[in-house]
Parts: sequence; structure tokens; C-alpha cells
Amino acid sequence: MCRAIPGRLRAWLYDVTMRRVERGGLAALRSDLVSRAHGRTLEIGAGTGANVRFSPATASPLVLTDPDPHKLNRLRHHVDRIRPDAQIVSAQAQSLPFPDAAFDTVVATLVLCSVPNQAQALAEVRRVLRPGGLLLFIEHVRSDDPRIARRQDRWRPMWRAIAGGCEPNRDTTAAITAAGFDLTELRRGRMPAAPSIVRPLAIGSAIRRA
Repeated sequence: MCRAIPGRLRAWLYDVTMRRVERGGLAALRSDLVSRAHGRTLEIGAGTGANVRFSPATASPLVLTDPDPHKLNRLRHHVDRIRPDAQIVSAQAQSLPFPDAAFDTVVATLVLCSVPNQAQALAEVRRVLRPGGLLLFIEHVRSDDPRIARRQDRWRPMWRAIAGGCEPNRDTTAAITAAGFDLTELRRGRMPAAPSIVRPLAIGSAIRRA
């Protein structure tokens, strides 16, 4: 679901494989979440640009980051058509090239599952958000069902290998609070048309503690 085959083919396959998931309901979840962005807005792991069409005019300036050059090429295509005012930056989530407190909102959708160091990425998100700034997220997470959680643990090595480092069993909401955020909303959902180990979703928002 996150990062898979190397090279240009990877970016194309990502869009193709996610098409059914987006049409099955993920796009609606994105729309509801991203529409809440306001002020100086940063999206980490913007990928090929699935959120761009949902970014409101209130999210300005809009900065989109991703470390994958092939995904960035596809992202530029979306940006040119939909948000030509947006800035695209090649950057990893765990090393953001922005000053402290530079943003009012950070958006993260299906990216905290695959960053090499989740705690460091969230520390960077906290650093670049102003105190009281808003983190909006949709992430697949460790299941609350012990049977599925055990399946996630069992399949983790193989899934990580075939999905470019994606971890199906991360307790991302706990990591968000541990990184210095207060959850203001948390909903549980299901990734439509997805394997069971990456189906549990956490959807919500969090405020950066001062």
C-alpha cells in the first residue's frame, strides 16, 4: 500500500493498485480530512498527489513533500492542473528542510506506515508545526482485534519486503501522542478493497502541544 517496486513503474503501479481502494471509499475519507486544512499547510509523503484535488483554498501556501523522484513527477502533473500555486519539495519526513513552527497544518495520509523511523518523522512534524498547529491523518494501523494483530505481526516481514518498507502493525495513534500531540478526533475505519492486514484505519486530528 505504501512504497513498492523501484523506479518509474512503482509510481504508476501505485496509482493503478490504489484506484479500486480510492473508489471504494478512501477518496471520500481523504476529501473530508484534507478539507479541514488551513493556513500554511504541509503534506508529508504526498506521493503521486491523491490529496491535491481536495486541498482547499484556505490551505495556503501549500507545500507538498515526498522523497521518491518518480512519484514527484506524477505529483507535478496533478499540481500543474489543480493547484499550480503549490510548492513541491523533495524531502523525507524524518528530515524536513523547514524552520521551526513554519506551518499551521500538516497532512499525513498512508505515509507514517512506511517512514523508516516513525518517531523521528513525528518529531519533525511537531517541530515544523506551530504550537497549537493541526496534524490531520489517515493511517492504516495495528488492529484492535488480537487475531488480526497476530496476523499483521506474522506477515510483517513479507509485507515489508514487497511493499517497500510498509509496516502493517504500527500503533501509529500511540506514536502520535507520544510525539507531543493531543488527539482531538479519532475514528476507526476500514481500508476498502485492501488485504486484511492493512485494512484497519485510524482517521483523525491532533494538536501540537506547546
